[in-house]
Amino acid sequence: MKDHNADPVTDLVTGLVAALPEGRVLTDPDVTESYARDRTFVPPGKALGVVLAQSRDDVVATLRWASEHRVPVVPRGAGSGLAGGATAVDGCVILSLARMTRIRELSPADEIAVVEPGVITADLDRAAREHGLMYAPDPSSYEISTIGGNLATNAGGLRCVKYGVTRDSTLGLEVVLADGRVLDTGRRTVKGVTGYDLTGLFVGSEGTLGVITAATLRLRRAPVQVATVAAEFTSLRDAASAVSAIIAAGCRPSMLELMDRTTLEAIDAWKNIGLEPATRAMLIAQAEGSPDEMAALCDSASFVAEASTPEEAAELVGVRRLAYEAKERLGQCLVEDVCVPRSRLPEMISAVEEAAKRHGVTIATVAHAGDGNLHPVFIFDRGLAEPPPEVWAAADEIFRGALDLGGTLTGEHGVGLIKRRWLGLEIGPVAAELHLGIKQVFDPLNILNPGKAI
Repeated sequence: MKDHNADPVTDLVTGLVAALPEGRVLTDPDVTESYARDRTFVPPGKALGVVLAQSRDDVVATLRWASEHRVPVVPRGAGSGLAGGATAVDGCVILSLARMTRIRELSPADEIAVVEPGVITADLDRAAREHGLMYAPDPSSYEISTIGGNLATNAGGLRCVKYGVTRDSTLGLEVVLADGRVLDTGRRTVKGVTGYDLTGLFVGSEGTLGVITAATLRLRRAPVQVATVAAEFTSLRDAASAVSAIIAAGCRPSMLELMDRTTLEAIDAWKNIGLEPATRAMLIAQAEGSPDEMAALCDSASFVAEASTPEEAAELVGVRRLAYEAKERLGQCLVEDVCVPRSRLPEMISAVEEAAKRHGVTIATVAHAGDGNLHPVFIFDRGLAEPPPEVWAAADEIFRGALDLGGTLTGEHGVGLIKRRWLGLEIGPVAAELHLGIKQVFDPLNILNPGKAI
């Protein structure tokens, strides 16, 4: 006899609970809400529940259930994303991978590590350094971001000027597809060209093609000696020009980070770093060897100094890592990450400054300057549900300016939800059609992070 009082949603979630070990599924609305958003202002949809996956088998069971019932699945790591990629959609299940924290293998001989997606980026680097190695990608959020999130967005970081982004350190993946099948891609070797590059395809796909449950990552020899230089400038464009000169001279820095006056003021108000009134920009550079040539190329700087101890060097780099948190203290943030050819960095810096003045908005900019990757952060009132029109207008101008200079809308944060409206400007109709075709092959029911990235 049919129970006319049965709740279809409750029955649906009951089926998920039955498919997984006890304690894996959370349904309390208050708890679910805490998993529903990333670090953006984007309002989340209402999720059915949260799966706390602890193994690949948990992910397989969740995706088989979701495929059978056509329930959207939003994968999530630490929730430190800045593009809305991990934001819940209505009626979804949030698949948290934060408990999958095993470093399955670390091989000094092969200089590789096999890790699960919930491993914190800095923890992998620390484990590697016990063997004289390092994990090169190091986003500013490396103490809280996970390897899975880094893989999802192809994250970069402070050292990417020399070592590249996450894709450059990824040799192979274990991926659970939308229907629950397990796919192994890539290899354990540095070289390998068998078949299509499926590993590269999944890195940066923002959870729309499959859920990564393990990654084989390349480790590198940790440098024995690193020199750190800080330079202060009375003009942001002069600082950008110094960056272009350092790159053009072939200095091969391992870090080249730029902060504007607004960013420095935010950090100074929080941590009292002794900011000089005339300083409009600061450049922090590191090199594995002598820093003399880099320092000489900062000839337009008002002040140049080399860190004399490892502690001083760590303190300078620590100032750069404080940038985003310092800006969050000022208000809500729309964080962008346009990237331009390195020779066009001074022009892009000027374009950001002009957009801020023209639209009357506060923009605080930091940059992985050696890559031409800028993070203009638009700061607006906390009481607003989303950025006001003038902020979107300034962002639009900056995005279009980056594309006009031969650049891209996003260097490392991903498209997520925030940048979808501009995606067509960069990729064009042919690439858009191919993106949709690839999505159809891997996720024909469109249950994996729907509405994101493409």
